[in-house]
Amino acid sequence: MDKRAIRDCVNLTKALLLFWLYIPHLFLYGVRKSLRKILNADLERRRDKSELKLSKGFMFLYYLHNDRCFRTLFYHRIGPVGELLLGWWRPGDRYFTISKTTEIGEGAYFAHPFVTEINARSIGKNFSCRHLTTIGNKRDGDNENRPMIGDNVTLGANVTILGGVTIGNNVTIGAGSVVVKDLPDNCVAVGNPCKPINLLKIDC
Repeated sequence: MDKRAIRDCVNLTKALLLFWLYIPHLFLYGVRKSLRKILNADLERRRDKSELKLSKGFMFLYYLHNDRCFRTLFYHRIGPVGELLLGWWRPGDRYFTISKTTEIGEGAYFAHPFVTEINARSIGKNFSCRHLTTIGNKRDGDNENRPMIGDNVTLGANVTILGGVTIGNNVTIGAGSVVVKDLPDNCVAVGNPCKPINLLKIDC
């Protein structure tokens, strides 16, 4: 057994021993079918990140205990009231912020989102980003002038998206890019200002 598998086994053991810390979280996961469906899609994006082949329920407990960023996403999924009631007990990541008014589709995956601010009007399915991501408005209080992001969008590290821009579906944005204009569907885009450099071939 390699070091990664040993680490995952230790983390799973800790999560199982301390499951009582997450009884309210597990209750919400069990009784709210719509929430469970969305969270299962989020978890599916993480399946290859662990050496352990777990059912969704065990994966949920595993990431709740071992990943503060996943807890931040979970609290966003259950809404501000749920976050207020549960967030103090097992807090999320203090350096990863998601606006309460941002709609995020299922299958979201935030890879080590250290110093990341998500403040879009809407984000589609299967979104992923990395550290130092900033998505927001250009002026404080201008909540209507925020980005709208489509399905299957992937951001590299240190990407900034500002203002009322629209990012299409199936878009990959390279690390360090600054997006201030709309991007079309099915493209790879990079630069400051960010521009498409390649159209992706999508099988129909």
